[in-house]
Amino acid sequence: MQPTTKIAFIGGGMMGEAIIVGLLKSGAAQASQIVASDPLETRRALLAERHGVGITASNAEAVRGAQVVILAVKPQMMGAALGEFRSALSADTLVISIAAGTPMATIREGLNPTQPLVRVMPNTPAAVGMGMSVWTKSDNVTAQQAEWTLDILKAIGEEMAVPNEHYIDMGTAVNGSGPGFVFLFIEAMIDAAVQLGIARPMAEKLVIQTVRGSAEMAAQSGTHPAILKNQVTSPGGTTAAGLYALEAGSLRATVANAVRAAYERSVALGK
Repeated sequence: MQPTTKIAFIGGGMMGEAIIVGLLKSGAAQASQIVASDPLETRRALLAERHGVGITASNAEAVRGAQVVILAVKPQMMGAALGEFRSALSADTLVISIAAGTPMATIREGLNPTQPLVRVMPNTPAAVGMGMSVWTKSDNVTAQQAEWTLDILKAIGEEMAVPNEHYIDMGTAVNGSGPGFVFLFIEAMIDAAVQLGIARPMAEKLVIQTVRGSAEMAAQSGTHPAILKNQVTSPGGTTAAGLYALEAGSLRATVANAVRAAYERSVALGK
């Protein structure tokens, strides 16, 4: 990303800050290129103190002169946010939305019919540079703007381009909501270990490293998870006993229901 490219963040919450951190750590952008708007004075002060970026309470001031605008607001706040900076936004500025469930048509209605748009579903591991982002773009996004998008998303982890917004809603249910599901599983394993008599600090380390290592093994091996599972399951062994209990508890069906519920909620938010 060129040193002269101005990036404006509308919303300075957790995901907005995660992207800012990724851009700065990767060197994709400098603090002087970034300005963030947020209604909370305490939040603005925190962003300035932690990262040295420009801050403002005005969305219109933030977007003025920006080449890239990142919409990092809640879906229910989108309409008001768009109205606040519409008149200050250049018609050829790239707008990247990370708002769950908000279709590009809704954003265009609040801005203009020809605004170059990218819709992204990132996730919270972006805060540690391990995010997964699914994204799609409007037909009028230029090659340069697509390159900016890649610079931003690669600064916070991995990315996957998809042909249309239908996949964004599906991605929301998997990579967007997925960390919450994983954190619940981690919490449940820790609590189970504590119930056995393991001290909580020890249980946390055992479980977190086990999950981290298992995920990395799956990523590096390229082997189907079912094969990896079978490789650690000895006949009549401890893993076999535990897996039987999970299957008896309908783990697969429960996970499928969770993903489906998250998908349906994403679609409902868009309406």
